[in-house]
Amino acid sequence: MRLLAAAFLLLFPTLAAHALEPIAIARDDRALDLSAAVEIQRNKGDSFQVSTAPGADGVVRRIEVEAKDARASGDWAVFALANTTDEQLDRLIVAPHFRLVDSGFVWPDLGSTRIAAITPSEGFALDRQDSPDADVFRVTLDPGAVVTFVAELASPRLPQVYLWEPEAYKDSINSYTLFRGIVIGIAGLLALFLTILFVVKGTSMFPATAALSWAVLAYISVDFGFLSKLIEISPGNEQIWRASTEVGLAATFVVFLFTYLNLNRWHGHFSYAAIGWVLGLLALAGVAVVDPPVAAGVARISFAATAVIGIGLIVYLGIQNYDRAVMLIPSWVMVLVWMVGGWMAVTGMLDNDIVQPAIGGGLILIILLIGFTVMQHAFAGGALHHGMFSDMERQALAVLGAGDVVWDWDVLRDRVVTRPDVASQLGLQPGTLGGAARNWLPILHADDRDTFRTTLDMVLEHRRGQISQNFRLRGADGHYHWFALRARPVVGSDGEVMRCVGTMIDVTEHKKSEERLLHDAVHDNLTGLPNRELFMNRLEAMVAIAKTEHKIRPSVFVIDIDRFKQVNTGLGISAGDTILLTLARRLHRLLKPSDSLSRFAGDQFALMLISEQDPARIAAVADAIKQAISAPINFAKREIVLTASVGLVSWTGNDALAEDMVKDAELAMHQAKRFGGDRIEPFRPAFRTGGTDRLQIESDLRRALERRELTLAYQPIVRLEDRSLAGFEALMRWEHPRRGQIPPSDFIPIAENCGLIVQLGLFAMQRAADDLSLWQDQFGSHPLFVSVNLSSRQLIRRDLVSDVRSVVARAGIKPRCFRLELTESLVMDNPEQTAHVLKKLKGLGIGLSLDDFGTGYSSLSYLTRFPFDTIKIDKSFVDDNSPKRTVLLKSMVSMAHELGLSVVAEGVSDESDALQLRQMGCEYVQSFLFGAPMTADAVQKLLREQFRAAQPQS
Repeated sequence: MRLLAAAFLLLFPTLAAHALEPIAIARDDRALDLSAAVEIQRNKGDSFQVSTAPGADGVVRRIEVEAKDARASGDWAVFALANTTDEQLDRLIVAPHFRLVDSGFVWPDLGSTRIAAITPSEGFALDRQDSPDADVFRVTLDPGAVVTFVAELASPRLPQVYLWEPEAYKDSINSYTLFRGIVIGIAGLLALFLTILFVVKGTSMFPATAALSWAVLAYISVDFGFLSKLIEISPGNEQIWRASTEVGLAATFVVFLFTYLNLNRWHGHFSYAAIGWVLGLLALAGVAVVDPPVAAGVARISFAATAVIGIGLIVYLGIQNYDRAVMLIPSWVMVLVWMVGGWMAVTGMLDNDIVQPAIGGGLILIILLIGFTVMQHAFAGGALHHGMFSDMERQALAVLGAGDVVWDWDVLRDRVVTRPDVASQLGLQPGTLGGAARNWLPILHADDRDTFRTTLDMVLEHRRGQISQNFRLRGADGHYHWFALRARPVVGSDGEVMRCVGTMIDVTEHKKSEERLLHDAVHDNLTGLPNRELFMNRLEAMVAIAKTEHKIRPSVFVIDIDRFKQVNTGLGISAGDTILLTLARRLHRLLKPSDSLSRFAGDQFALMLISEQDPARIAAVADAIKQAISAPINFAKREIVLTASVGLVSWTGNDALAEDMVKDAELAMHQAKRFGGDRIEPFRPAFRTGGTDRLQIESDLRRALERRELTLAYQPIVRLEDRSLAGFEALMRWEHPRRGQIPPSDFIPIAENCGLIVQLGLFAMQRAADDLSLWQDQFGSHPLFVSVNLSSRQLIRRDLVSDVRSVVARAGIKPRCFRLELTESLVMDNPEQTAHVLKKLKGLGIGLSLDDFGTGYSSLSYLTRFPFDTIKIDKSFVDDNSPKRTVLLKSMVSMAHELGLSVVAEGVSDESDALQLRQMGCEYVQSFLFGAPMTADAVQKLLREQFRAAQPQS
């Protein structure tokens, strides 16, 4: 045999050099870790040859092993054991199915059967011992024997192989069984208790915590092998169960964090993110059936991400003083510690058999701490006592929640108690307002003391009623605080009042709000001056006093700033407000304490003068008002000079009323406006007649349309080239039944002020369009157009474009034959709005004419922005006799032609001017020389004559 062994060594020297190193076993060895001594051979198939470890005789043999188990993977493990004792040894070879240590983080090894069978180099195959958690084989080693073992691997990995002394292995299993049983018992009780808590208090926080505890129980049951004792788990399904419990643990962890911190109250996006996260984890349950390692790896990543995000949220919300976040800090610190320990275990940094049970026990400690946190929240919030308050407790909580102060006056002992102490709220020494009710009197406002004392006496006297009083208490800083006291007396069996109990509320802010509202109701918001209502009230009081006091003779000034609209247009509304504030301060400095200044309207002020009675002194005050307003105002590096129209009226007798005085002053102010402004106009009775006539004209004008008193006159517009009719300008005429012909200069401004100009404008447009339609039907061969003047009220109306469209459509005329005329000053009032409206009108196809060209300002800079097709040169340029007249007219015509505009000259008085304009290229002329305004019938007759003249002679 030795010769054969020697020959074998000579034939296979390489194999002899790599012979196994046997592990020596002593009698006292209770457990040996064979993992480092095991040699793994991959992909060797169902038949495997290997060299044995040198025996006691030093001979290395070659053995061949056939796979005996269908679960064999083609991978083999080889190790050798040597019994160095002089007696037979019995040992157990143990390969655990699952080992957390070094199992991997992203693609973990979730356990499986490790060894299918073990074949020794001598003797019989080893017997497998029954064990649900490990592959256990019993081996007997003879004294001095060296045996090589070849293991058929059932899975690619063999994390650990131990050689145990049978009794020691049994003791180890028993000890871990006890530990695992205790942990599982605690986990089960905790899950059950939290579920019961959920039944008692059904808020979302408790079911989320209960779900997390049940997920932990399931994970522990699988990890400790307890689940296999409850239900039958087929071989190979352990990975599915383990991955599923890890997925459940990760999902419930997310749900608990979201629910406990109540993140949906901060932002709705948290809800969407949490729902998406949980749904993604639930989808992993299906992945766990197909590929458990992938599902477990994603679940572990989710758990770690939840822990990291959670600590960020807890810190942020804790800084915001959110109680739930602060209470969760200890539990989350434990979670982070547990997560670091688990990571060190699965990556192999912690390599110890006690690591896996410790990780499971640590998870139970986390749930236990979370459960205590949730219960603390439940008890602290009174959740378990919901609906169990007595009426007295409920009322006490209501008072506490409302923030009211309880006011209790013990009448028999004359002792007042407030809870909380009102003295502290006022900055006084605690207990200052305790004791007798009279102690309150020095602190009360002088105007409230008698009322306070009388109210208490009345309650004691009548033995019924209710105290409802507002009073002021002085604080330590000298300021008064308003309080509202509401209390009722408590009557004893003898019918006497024993005590009064109620509440006090600090209503200081409410009172201040009322004062502000009252002030704003009778004062101007911009200047703080009294408004018209307060001014009239004061004036009525002064008039009433003047009837009995001869020394009181009030005078009223109504002051209107001239052309203030231009300030707002040129500088802006904010600049206008600043200037008004400056003027208000200047006028206020002229007053004495008995006088009063008010702001009536935007740029209109009123002044009541009481301090001066002499007419000369009143005139001096009027001059001072005029000078104060006309003094230059520096704004934005500009000097602004304003003027004012001032109306003045003085109290003359007992029959004068405050309202009449103000009306008379306003009439005087309007008269000053008519005279050009910048003047002081005392009231004269004749002004009332003018005002009455104006009101009468307004009243008659409202009925003029119904009575058909308004008509149109048409002034011809003639072509200079051949003196033929080109069109007409429609002019409004009013034939009053009593007054006769009223010129437009009298009634058009009144119509503008009272709003009737819109109706007049619609009437003019429709009548002109209807007349033009009639003329075109009769004399279609003559191209005619008609122009209608547009007012400012019409221009700013939103319905203007639709009105024009309706007029043209109703009359059935071509849009290009209908024209609208706008004055240059009207265009410049609001150029942006005008440009917008005119573009829409131009889109309808109608013509647009710019009237009074050259009389406004900044016209050339805006001319290209507006879609005009005609300009009308004002009469003042044609009548000008200066040497530069020809140059100016020629430049106007040339500029218009360069811009693609036609030109109409107004006010041509002689033929030489007409000839000169024609030579300049002016297309049209409109004046009395070529035709005065005429009625529609006269126009029809004129067109008929021109039509006959144009017919060819037969």
